[in-house]
Amino acid sequence: MKIRDRINADLIAAMKSREAARLSVLRMMKAAIKNKEVDLCAELDDTQAIQVLSSMVKQHRDSVEQFGRGGRNDLAEKEAAEILVIEEYLPAAVSNDEIAAVIDEVVRETGASDVRDIGAVMKQCMARFAGKLVDGKKVNALVRARLERT
Repeated sequence: MKIRDRINADLIAAMKSREAARLSVLRMMKAAIKNKEVDLCAELDDTQAIQVLSSMVKQHRDSVEQFGRGGRNDLAEKEAAEILVIEEYLPAAVSNDEIAAVIDEVVRETGASDVRDIGAVMKQCMARFAGKLVDGKKVNALVRARLERT
């Protein structure tokens, strides 16, 4: 079942069970996917839908951080709850071991030797993680650590 179909089915179920918070998040997800489809003038495939949902998670994490710093724990908790709902529709995140293996492989292939090569290594690493759920900040930190060791 495609992600958008699953969201629609769960949206109907949330309406029937009167889960207001979940319903709100599902509507937000559906709208974000629809907006992207309108921008592209085409229906999104699952990979593109995952990218949209991943960016939503990233935005919500930033909001949690901002609300936490601003002392608005009530809003931070609401955003964190929304993240949990969105993550139900995302594939499992790539593990640190998998990230490290890809980084080592790319460093060997490119011949990267110091931190100045971080851009080339990052570009190839992120290309290999296309369609998978991976945190770019985590990859960047691991690439930087790996290149500083060499």
